Amino acid sequence: MTAPELHDVQGLVARGYGNLSAARFLLVELEEPAAARAWLGALAPTLTLADERPEARAVNVSLSSSGLRLLGLPEETLHLFSNEFVDGMTTPHRRRILGDLDENAPERWEWGGPSRRVDAVLLLYAQGRRALGALDEEQTRLLAGGGRVVGRLGTSDLQGYEPFGFRDGISQPIVDGLSRTGPRELTVRFGEFVLGYPNEHGRYTDEPLLDSSTGSLGRNGSYLVFRQLRQDVGGFWRFMDDATRLDDGSADPHGRLRLAAKMVGRWPEGSPLALAPERNDPALEEANDFRYHVDSRGVRCPVGAHIRRANPRDALDPRPGSDRSLAINRRHRLLRRGREYGPPLTIDEALRGEDELDEERGLHFICLNGNIARQFEFVHDTWLNNPKFAGFYDDSDPLVSPSQPFGGTFTIPTESVRERVTGVPRFVSVKGGGYFFLPGLAAARHLASLG
Repeated sequence: MTAPELHDVQGLVARGYGNLSAARFLLVELEEPAAARAWLGALAPTLTLADERPEARAVNVSLSSSGLRLLGLPEETLHLFSNEFVDGMTTPHRRRILGDLDENAPERWEWGGPSRRVDAVLLLYAQGRRALGALDEEQTRLLAGGGRVVGRLGTSDLQGYEPFGFRDGISQPIVDGLSRTGPRELTVRFGEFVLGYPNEHGRYTDEPLLDSSTGSLGRNGSYLVFRQLRQDVGGFWRFMDDATRLDDGSADPHGRLRLAAKMVGRWPEGSPLALAPERNDPALEEANDFRYHVDSRGVRCPVGAHIRRANPRDALDPRPGSDRSLAINRRHRLLRRGREYGPPLTIDEALRGEDELDEERGLHFICLNGNIARQFEFVHDTWLNNPKFAGFYDDSDPLVSPSQPFGGTFTIPTESVRERVTGVPRFVSVKGGGYFFLPGLAAARHLASLG
């Protein structure tokens, strides 16, 4: 493949800045176009790029279609971007496929909904809160006149765990052209995440092309999906406790933990059920090289478990268990770059109801993909939210998906009679979101020169 031009790619593609424990995301509404372009022009030279390994701070920026329009991008050029990006996350069709209905409807969002426009997101990372505060102040001063900050999304450092209490970030794809290497069947082409390079179909994803003198506006850019997800941690563990009570009404701590692990697909410490079905194995807590077809019925790891639905590996048609199945899976991978927010909550604290008067917890879900429809939306609609996934009748993803009016069942296969847990509530709600474009450095400079 063509070597990635990492000097022109924003750094979020190459790394999640795990060494920079403090992060904050500034939601920006751009104002006067000329001043907004001046801001972007001043910001561009300070962006952290993929060929850098920042030790102290990092700054990246993404723009919504409304932001590109306000910067002065002509409509005919804007519509060369994907329809999903141009139309946004809140169209009637996308509300249905993403499950953003009723209490989760965009009209109820805190940002990104029809009346809460966001033109850009500044992604700030630093070593510690004091350094992050200084970076925030610096970026806010730079923005003055070009736009205003309409929201600040803080994050938490939960030491590699997500708010429900499970290890996170283990099953990231290996990306061709970045530092980590692996076997071809598990390695995803750079073009699946960044425009201007061959994807897993061996083709170039559609991108906005300009005239011959300015080249491609899309090259070295990526579509960024951002969703703020509130997690009902207390409700999650209280449901596990109630669903596993013994016949005499007493609590069953192991049964509670087992049910939660079955729903997630891993033990809290990280061992995948596909390799450690009975209990956590410290030697397997970071294991990611395993497949599901050998457990086709889901006796070890339920077919409906969250990590199995989000990444079915070799369990897909045609020919499950084959390299062809893995090839299909590679076309739907996501590069996740999210951060948690809110304080940690232990299982015991959750069972005592200590979350009721506490601040909320959740995940700022961020992912990068080259094709929103084929990657993020396909995974969400076809694998996670679909109550008919893999031949089920009423099982949607037990962690993140709507459970009403359909999907509130979780099926656990066993060697004999399968178990079914019914009445599973929705543990995750949507607080805001949007589709953004993470431009390459040259594209950012071009956008700053419009007008």
